[in-house]
Amino acid sequence: MRIAEITRKTKETDIAVTINADGSGKADILTGIGFFDHMLTAFAVHSGFDLFVRCNGDLEVDGHHTVEDVGIVFGQAFAQAIGDKKGIARYGNFAVPMDESLASCSMDVGGRAYLVFNADFQGESIGDMNTQLVREFFQAFASNACVTLHLNLIYGENDHHKCEALFKSFAHTVKSAVKKDGKDEVLSSKGTLE
Repeated sequence: MRIAEITRKTKETDIAVTINADGSGKADILTGIGFFDHMLTAFAVHSGFDLFVRCNGDLEVDGHHTVEDVGIVFGQAFAQAIGDKKGIARYGNFAVPMDESLASCSMDVGGRAYLVFNADFQGESIGDMNTQLVREFFQAFASNACVTLHLNLIYGENDHHKCEALFKSFAHTVKSAVKKDGKDEVLSSKGTLE
């Protein structure tokens, strides 16, 4: 089983994340930011990852430290769970429609951290989450998981739908990228993904 548990405590956040890449989509999320919890739950359900997240953050300041730091720890847990990357598909690509919105995600679990994020939101927040933090989460994840991640909001009007389409396309992309292909080698002409 590809399971990882990571904890991280700073003056701004106290976080525990457990993931099971071979799970069944169970989610137990509590960050103090309701809409963020909703997005992480959607990720778990659509990726098939079991995901446990607890974060006690300085929400009296704002949600930035909570969302970014959860992305950091989640990325570290992802990297640890996937391990040496032997036998995984490595690449994933998926588009998700959410009513009037359409988002796509492409990912390479190739050991190089990079984010391309093309999405704009009309409002300052969705529920209790600042819309600027959507990019911050994905940047923190990509940097700490050491993946190349391209997220594109192709079109949309409703910010909730746009964000949910992004997270669900991310989830399905992750699911396909880490799927085992039955081989005991990394998918690289170099012979390594480091």
